Amino acid sequence: MEKIEKTSKIFVAGHRGMVGGAIVRKLKENGFTNIITKTHDELDITNQAAVNGFFEKEKPQFVFLAAAKVGGIYANNTYRYDFIYQNLMIAANVVEAARKFGVKKLLNLGSSCIYPKFAEQPITENSLLTGELEQTNEPYALAKIAAIKLCESANRQYNCDFISAMPTNLYGIGDNYHPENSHVLPALIRRFHEAKVANSNEVAVWGTGSPLREFLFADDVADACLFLIQNYSGDKHVNVGSGEEITIKALAETIKRIVGFQGNLTWDKSKPDGTPRKLMDSSFLRGLGWKPKVNFEEGIKIAYEDFLRRI
Repeated sequence: MEKIEKTSKIFVAGHRGMVGGAIVRKLKENGFTNIITKTHDELDITNQAAVNGFFEKEKPQFVFLAAAKVGGIYANNTYRYDFIYQNLMIAANVVEAARKFGVKKLLNLGSSCIYPKFAEQPITENSLLTGELEQTNEPYALAKIAAIKLCESANRQYNCDFISAMPTNLYGIGDNYHPENSHVLPALIRRFHEAKVANSNEVAVWGTGSPLREFLFADDVADACLFLIQNYSGDKHVNVGSGEEITIKALAETIKRIVGFQGNLTWDKSKPDGTPRKLMDSSFLRGLGWKPKVNFEEGIKIAYEDFLRRI
């Protein structure tokens, strides 16, 4: 296992995203001084020639692959070709360039959507490829599975040290609060804030509020990524979760309180609940010695403060 040093040349792909930004912050907090980032205008990582040219010139020693085309259910289901093509190109280009130009270690960041729709709960790493995927985001999930297999195959054929981390539902600084394309936690922050500003009497939320979900603060994921690149080598992808579940009802009530909305919270039970439960089994990572640091309510307060700075 190659040791990452404070002066090691580190490329963070996707630094403008929520997780990529958190990884850059975490590296700087821990005294790493040689961090390379590129905007899309500076480097299109869906372009193989451009990626090869960048790696040949810059010669990064360590890579965090946090770049991806992401979106909510509507975007995933509508732009299916874009999601599979762009994410396949990102993974193939960066992993191949890392192999070709001698990167010492690469961490590939994935998503819990790689697992079958009806995987046994809590979801272990061994659930991969044991059943059908959720149809709405199948193209995205397939690209993320391909990225895992690229890393695994590079290790086996070329003796690389490429690892993959699969986080649960994330939230935090730099989240997406788009009214249609955001995930449930940032969407609720926005809705309760807008209702508070408008002095609305109520906010209606889809479903019954009974489904259970797991959330993890993005800076905790970044901390786990740094921990893994320092302490883990292997073909097996690693789940990264909090291990704690909360009902959508409790989540909505918590966000309502933190935002300071004084009206009523109602439930539109004519709308679907979605999957009843989705919990990652992160016991393998816990066994390596990592655990999350950010308290859930504290994380939501930080996320809300970030939302207020950005509106």
